[in-house]
Amino acid sequence: MISVVVLNYNGRRFLDDCLSSLAAQTFCDFEVIVVDNASTDGSVEHIKANFPWVRLVINKENQGFAGGTNSGIRAAEGELILTFNNDARADRRLIEHLQKPMSDANMADRKVGVCAAKMLLADGRINSAGICLSRSGAAWDRGMSEPDQGQYDATEEVFGACAGAALYRKEMLDEIGLFDEDFFLYMEDVDLAFRARLAGWSCIYVPKAVVYHHHGGTAGAGSDLSVYYGNRNVIWYVIKDFPPRLLITSLPFIIARNLALIPYYALRGQGRVILKSKLDALLGVTKMLRKRRDVVRKAKDTEIERFVKT
Repeated sequence: MISVVVLNYNGRRFLDDCLSSLAAQTFCDFEVIVVDNASTDGSVEHIKANFPWVRLVINKENQGFAGGTNSGIRAAEGELILTFNNDARADRRLIEHLQKPMSDANMADRKVGVCAAKMLLADGRINSAGICLSRSGAAWDRGMSEPDQGQYDATEEVFGACAGAALYRKEMLDEIGLFDEDFFLYMEDVDLAFRARLAGWSCIYVPKAVVYHHHGGTAGAGSDLSVYYGNRNVIWYVIKDFPPRLLITSLPFIIARNLALIPYYALRGQGRVILKSKLDALLGVTKMLRKRRDVVRKAKDTEIERFVKT
C-alpha cells in the first residue's frame, strides 16, 4: 500500500482540487493522510465535511514542512510514502506511473529509494524534473520555468526529488531518517535526497507521473519566509551532508556564493532577512556538525560527485 501525505497550512482554497485529484487515481491501493499544521482558515472542518475518507493528523502548532510531513509519515501504514503539496493537482495516473520503478524487477540492482514526478506550473512550464546541485551548495529544480517541449520526457536517474510530489520507500526512511525538523521549511528535501544518496539509494525521475503545482502557493515565492529558511538551510545541508573531499574543495564556491547573495537581497529590500539567515546558519553549524556524525555513508565520493555541477 502507498500512503499519500498531504501537508496543509491555511490552504483550504487548494484542498478541493488537490484531494479530488487524488480520489480520481487509477491506482487504488493507497490511503490519504492530511496533516494540518494548526490552520486557522477552516481547513480541518472543510476536510471533515467534504472528504470523510481522508485520515486527519492535526498538529497544535505549525511544525513547518519537515515536522508536519514527518507527523504524517509516522502515522502512515504504507510501504511507500508519497509526499504531496496541498497546492498541487495530480494527473489521474500519477500514482500508477510513479510507483512502477519501485516494483520493476529491472530496477532491482539500482536500489531505488525515491521516485520524482514531473511537476508542471499552472501555465504548463516545468516546475521540477528532479533536483540539481552545484559545488556552491545551490540546489534547484531541474528545468524550472522552461517550456515543456519534451526535453525531460525520458525516465532517468536524477540526484533527488522535489518533495512536493515524491515517492519514498519506507525501508529507506527507516534507515536514513525522516526530514530534518530543524530545517522547518525549504531544503529539507535536498537534505533527505543527499542522505539517501550517501546511503546508496537511487532516485528515478518518472516523466509520465505528472503533477500541476501552484509554486509558492502556501509560503509565497520570494517572500521573507522563503528567503530566510532557504538561505539558512542551504548552509546547513552542505555542512551536514557534503562528503569531506567535496566539502573541502567546494569551500571557496560556498563562501563566494553566500557573500554575493547579501548585496543581491539587500538591493531587493530584504537585507535584514538575508543577514539574519546567514547569522543563524553560522550559529547552527555546531549542531549540523553533530548531526553529520549520524549520517549513513555507504556510497563512494565519486557516486555523489557525478551529480554535482561546477
